[in-house]
Parts: sequence; C-alpha cells; structure tokens
Amino acid sequence: MAVDLKAAGNGGPVLSVENVDVRFGGIHALKGVSLSVNAGEICGLIGPNGAGKTTLFNSITRLSAVTAGSIRLCGRAIEALPARQIIQLGVARTFQNLGIYGAMTVLENVMLGAHHLTGGRFIEAVLRPGRARDRESATEQHCRAILEHLNLTGVADKTAGSLPYPTQKRMEIARALASRPTVLLLDEPAGGLTHGEVAEFGELVTRVRDDHGVTIVLIEHHMGLVMSLCDRIEVFHLGRNLASGTPAEVKANPAVIDAYLGRAR
Repeated sequence: MAVDLKAAGNGGPVLSVENVDVRFGGIHALKGVSLSVNAGEICGLIGPNGAGKTTLFNSITRLSAVTAGSIRLCGRAIEALPARQIIQLGVARTFQNLGIYGAMTVLENVMLGAHHLTGGRFIEAVLRPGRARDRESATEQHCRAILEHLNLTGVADKTAGSLPYPTQKRMEIARALASRPTVLLLDEPAGGLTHGEVAEFGELVTRVRDDHGVTIVLIEHHMGLVMSLCDRIEVFHLGRNLASGTPAEVKANPAVIDAYLGRAR
C-alpha cells in the first residue's frame, strides 16, 4: 500500500534523492545528484537533453540501478527495492512515449494501473471467488471515478488507439493515478501538445495535485508551463545539479540562462 504522508513524512520531504550516481559502463549519467520534494509540491526538472532527468526518474522507479547514493520515500530507502514494491509504496510515473495498449479500451488501460491492488491473488480467486470478484468490482469503480474526474467517462469503452493524442495523455495520467500514488512522476507530459492544449494540461496537473493529494515531479521542456505550474524548479546539466529555486529565482540565475534558458527561448 502507498505510504501515509502524515504518518511517515513527519514534516520532512516526501521524496529525497541524496548524492545519487548512475553509471552505464563507462558513461557517468548522474553525478552526485540530490533532490528534495515536499508534500503537495509540483517540482519541475529542466535541463538540456542528456542532462540526466529521465535517468533520475528511471533510478527512482528502478528501471536503472543506482551506483551510489540513496533515494527515500517518506524517509524509507527505496533505491534497492524491486520496481513492483516501489509502485506499491506509492510511486507512479508516465513516460515520454506513451505506453498505451491501443487495442484495449480506455477503462482496461486504466485498470492495468491498479493491477497491484488486485493482482497476485490466485489462491483467493480459487478458494474465495466471491471475494475476488468484489475486489475486482471495487477496482473498476475506483478507475471509473478517476476517468470521471479527468473527463474521460465518455471514452471509457473506446479503444485507446482510436483517441486523439491529448486524450491519450490524460488516459496515461489516469492509469498512473489508479495505483493510488503518493508521488507522481510525469516525463514530458506536454510533449506534442499545441499551445492551447498545454494550457489545459497545466490546469489538469494542478487539479490532480489538489484533488488527489499527490506530490508531482515533472520533466518538461515547455518553459511557459514549467514557470507557471511549478512551485520549485531543479535544473540539471551534464548529469549534475546546476541550480534550484522558485521559478523567478531560476529564471534570473545567470548559470541557468547560460546553460539552458537562453537557448530554450
């Protein structure tokens, strides 16, 4: 089950990354990276391509192994835990390239996000089929409520592959929310969206944070969205921390302007 923020956080950071190194053979992808995110924050990660942002997400979710350093969720070390257990503890994510199942319905895709809530219960399904059905029904109701909140009820029974790209983006967030996360990691959520769609998506992310009580960390290259949406921004460059602060502080930082913002404009 997800970590209880009030019970486990004790006022400290929900997610903390301390001096993390990641190596792929001779490539030093992350070099002593540190990050601290408090409950309810929307924290943005920015930096040039290859700065290490997605590698950090992969390290948090155990798609990449940490060579050195620690990663903690509400004070609990998670850097050595299996990926499934990290999901169960309350970390969910989306990806740059949507991992949707186009032939499945939107509801079926979203229910996959809740698989750890019902999966792995073969004995119960055999010995107590009624209880297993009740659990599955409760999960479906949970997922339908998320679809309603994200204005996806009307497409719940449509195949995911038939949907417009912005709707698929919303569906992927719905699938992540189905796991009842404490921390939601969004990897370039505005990628491929028009200017108007980006504004709507920013409103959606804020609503998800406020209504679902999740802490959000997002990687994004759309500077308008990052500056308007995030409470705090962490800047990465060449696998290292470059700067940290509020949007106003980061925007005025000469090192950030030289390394990234000057070119991003």
